[in-house]
Amino acid sequence: MELTKIIITIALSFTVTMAMADQSPLPSTRVSRFLQANNPRAANQCKNNEGICGATSTCCNNKCVDLVTDSNNCGACKNKCKYTEVCCRGECVNVSFDKRHCGGCNHRCTPGEHCVYGMCNYA
Repeated sequence: MELTKIIITIALSFTVTMAMADQSPLPSTRVSRFLQANNPRAANQCKNNEGICGATSTCCNNKCVDLVTDSNNCGACKNKCKYTEVCCRGECVNVSFDKRHCGGCNHRCTPGEHCVYGMCNYA
């Protein structure tokens, strides 16, 4: 009797497993973060609801962006910094030679020093 129960249980498990294997899962509707960067339908759509961005962000091109630090929207929407520049306080600057942003945003060299290659008073 006990052996019969075990055999029936195994047979039922096998049947259920085979039935599940025939059903293919539906494709995911979630967008990968790689594709989301250029996807106009990606999350964070603010075109119709500007309040979604919050206090420090602005709606640019249907995305919430920070105009103070975003190199693709620096100071204004679609104002892209050059390859060698970084967006600091909404202004495109070259951190390799800018005395106010030497080596990074808001790193000011002391008076009399020069910024060379991102270092104050380089030899």
